[in-house]
Amino acid sequence: MTGAPTTAREAAGRPAARPGHTGRTLLALAFAGMTVAVQQTLVLPLLPQLMHIFDAPITDVTWVFTASLLAGAVATPLLTRFGDMYGKKRMLLLSLSLLGAGSVLCALSGSLVVLIAGRALQGVSTALIPLAIGMIRDTFPPERVTTAIGVVSATMGAGGSAGMIVTGLIAARTDSHRPVFWVAGAMAAAGLVLVAAAARDVGVRAGGRPDYPGVAVLAVWLTCLLLGISQGNMWGWTSGGVLGLFGTAAVLCAVWVVIERRVRAPLVRLNLLVGARSLSANVVSALLGFSMFAAFTLIAGFVQARPEEVGYGLNGSVLDVGLYMLPNTVTMLVFSSLAGWIAARIGPAFTLAIGSLFASLCYVWLAVSNSHPLDMVAFSSIQGVGFGIAYAALGTLAIRHVPMDQSGIASGINSLVRTAGGAIAGAVTASVLAGQVLAGTAVPTLAAYELCFWIVGAGAAVAAAVALAHGLRHPR
Repeated sequence: MTGAPTTAREAAGRPAARPGHTGRTLLALAFAGMTVAVQQTLVLPLLPQLMHIFDAPITDVTWVFTASLLAGAVATPLLTRFGDMYGKKRMLLLSLSLLGAGSVLCALSGSLVVLIAGRALQGVSTALIPLAIGMIRDTFPPERVTTAIGVVSATMGAGGSAGMIVTGLIAARTDSHRPVFWVAGAMAAAGLVLVAAAARDVGVRAGGRPDYPGVAVLAVWLTCLLLGISQGNMWGWTSGGVLGLFGTAAVLCAVWVVIERRVRAPLVRLNLLVGARSLSANVVSALLGFSMFAAFTLIAGFVQARPEEVGYGLNGSVLDVGLYMLPNTVTMLVFSSLAGWIAARIGPAFTLAIGSLFASLCYVWLAVSNSHPLDMVAFSSIQGVGFGIAYAALGTLAIRHVPMDQSGIASGINSLVRTAGGAIAGAVTASVLAGQVLAGTAVPTLAAYELCFWIVGAGAAVAAAVALAHGLRHPR
């Protein structure tokens, strides 16, 4: 038997759900998840334009992306824990409200500092996806949980592509950055209305008092770690600043572990991070985050490269980048909905291994063949199959063994390590691309891109191996 039986505690903590209500809830959560994904990617194509608008170097403009990443990393464990304590719907509404407020602030910004502050507010909404996964477990019948998680998880890929398309359409008609953020604000408002109207809190609440020391120390060491990773290429990996950040992160992480082991109601129960059943899910999450986030930067640069100038690329625009990713959106939505059916027959761990293997194959395709637009279409289609299956199964694997009143924080920790994997992907691929450039230029070579595709594909292949080992070790 590969599926986990529903425990008595789960059954007692979850009332019977009506199909009509769960359908509305899923629609609201999926739209909200897509809104979060849109805000994560819509700014990437704008970075060169922002350098001109604010007359700032790339080292300063990069903070428009880094601020969102750091805010999301700090907010995710905090809001998901609060979701378990005070209700996930409240935290979902808070996340969407801050996303809307940050979008308006970005749209009105007249300076880079204000824009970065708005992006930090937007980044808090990263906690929405794990909160949504926790609410699905609370609301849906067990046999529909994996499929519902798959639909919400698929919005990450769909929203990422949509963000690129929105930015491309707007960039073709105006030099201003403001319309992009007004679109994000409107989507946040619509998501807020949908969640307020359709979602209900029906899960068990953990109660207790917030672990303020744990929150403070976690926030600081995560910020130090991710800041060191994201700025390593610019500051230098052996610079005093980067080494100091990593050293501070290591010391504070040790302090945080001591706090969490001693406090009566810890922010994060360490077994949710490194427990026997949690560790493999979190390792796979980091590896898949590494693979998926790398695609956003690698594909954008490769598609827009001009063959007549550099000898490779597809001579595309920002809009073309989004259009090439549309097959990803279609296949991701289709196969995420099938993940529940697959997991019911072979178990979520083996389902996750299959999805991760497809994710690896799409990068291998590009490493071997990348000179024709059809290569990019094939890559995008296979990637959607892989991540559609993998993220649906991963969301289930991360929470299926934990008590109902800890599903939010368990999903939050899994999302957090995925964010860390994405940050590492950005640093690794940037180092490879910067290390192999065309003579007399700062333009990466084709060999540099192909090496990145092999590295990212290897990361997804390792994720498949870890998931397979988990399935063999925990067959029930």
